[in-house]
Amino acid sequence: MTCDPMNRKVVALAGVLLSAYAIVPAARSQRESLRPAIDNERVTVWDLTAGNSPAPAPTRPCVSIRATTQVDVAFFPKCAAEAWRTGPAGSVVIELKDHPVPPLANASGFPNAFPRPGVKKRLENDKVLVWDYTWTTGMPTPMHFHDKDVVVVYLENGALKSTTPDRQSVVNDLSPGLIRFNARDRVHTEELVKGKSRAIITELK
Repeated sequence: MTCDPMNRKVVALAGVLLSAYAIVPAARSQRESLRPAIDNERVTVWDLTAGNSPAPAPTRPCVSIRATTQVDVAFFPKCAAEAWRTGPAGSVVIELKDHPVPPLANASGFPNAFPRPGVKKRLENDKVLVWDYTWTTGMPTPMHFHDKDVVVVYLENGALKSTTPDRQSVVNDLSPGLIRFNARDRVHTEELVKGKSRAIITELK
């Protein structure tokens, strides 16, 4: 019995499609595997904005920052499944590693970064101090000293100018969901020069 050439093409095409379908799940799994936004000796930070999340491993304490109609901040002594729930506008989970670093003594002659005018303290315990701050155009912060390492999660589009006591300045463009780890032992003032800027700052004790 002969086989119609057109039928052979259809069968071949079906084989290609089936092969492609077979490898899609593996490719998708690799593509969607979540990597930490930050991973160092002090923290592992997960950005869950895309709706992905790693399998919870509730062994470390963590801070959950979840964007809903507002910004919810919570601390979990063990990072249980509830900490990994993603808000409508995304979430950030900061896992705390067992590497405490005592705050530096402030000999700078300037106040610490926290407190400052207009700041809102969201939570504090023996591991973290979390605060919420909104910068305002035309109102630079006082010159201040960072005595602790911090994880900063920015919530709005804007640009901040950072100026050191010797008047060296740099402008940083910021966007919602941007996450930064900033080491301690810094002195500067910050000024909003474009757009808006609000951040949740987690100081590590």
